[in-house]
Amino acid sequence: MHWTEYFGPLSQGAWVTVELTIYSTILGAILSFAAGIGKTSHNPILKGISVVYIEVFRGTSLLVQLFWLYFALPLVGDAVGIDLRLPPVVAGVMALSLNIGAYGAEVVRGAIQAVAKEQYEAAKACNFTPRQTLYSIVLPQAVPEMMPPFGNLAIQNLKDTALVSLISLGDLAFRAEQLRNFTQDSTTIYTMVLFMYFGMALVLTAFMKLLERNVGRWRAVRR
Repeated sequence: MHWTEYFGPLSQGAWVTVELTIYSTILGAILSFAAGIGKTSHNPILKGISVVYIEVFRGTSLLVQLFWLYFALPLVGDAVGIDLRLPPVVAGVMALSLNIGAYGAEVVRGAIQAVAKEQYEAAKACNFTPRQTLYSIVLPQAVPEMMPPFGNLAIQNLKDTALVSLISLGDLAFRAEQLRNFTQDSTTIYTMVLFMYFGMALVLTAFMKLLERNVGRWRAVRR
């Protein structure tokens, strides 16, 4: 095969990688805010659930989490009489989302706790409820501080999608391995894959920078 013939299969795999990245990053961001805010909560149950989630998924390997969801979870379901078999794409998105969500939760927690205590005191003086304080005062100041770390996590998430090839999901890494086994042209195929991942990372970086500038406009307004 000529190297131009590799583009078709690799492009199909790249599209799967893009979809995985988008879905898992969005879901991971939701989990980040839920667990990050939960960890700062005064509710012991909510805080306990958040802490357990964060520590478990930050303290274990993403590969093991992926394998557990895809291979072990169905066995647990069989033991209790429930069908818990997940399609590869669902298992992949879940594993990536849960993992990035745990790391993002610490970013959210840190940004919330970095808001000056005077802001909380001012909210209390204005008789704001805890919910009003969080959504009207704390988060508008904390979110811009979260954006650079979130950008790094999104890039890491893109690279981590390659692991889903191990559960036979046809992403870029899986298509590359199929082509390599068929053609034995490892150098050309993996060089193309390298540049395709790099190109996707550049696009994602540019998008996150644009989002960071838009979210940070409140600074200019305050000035």
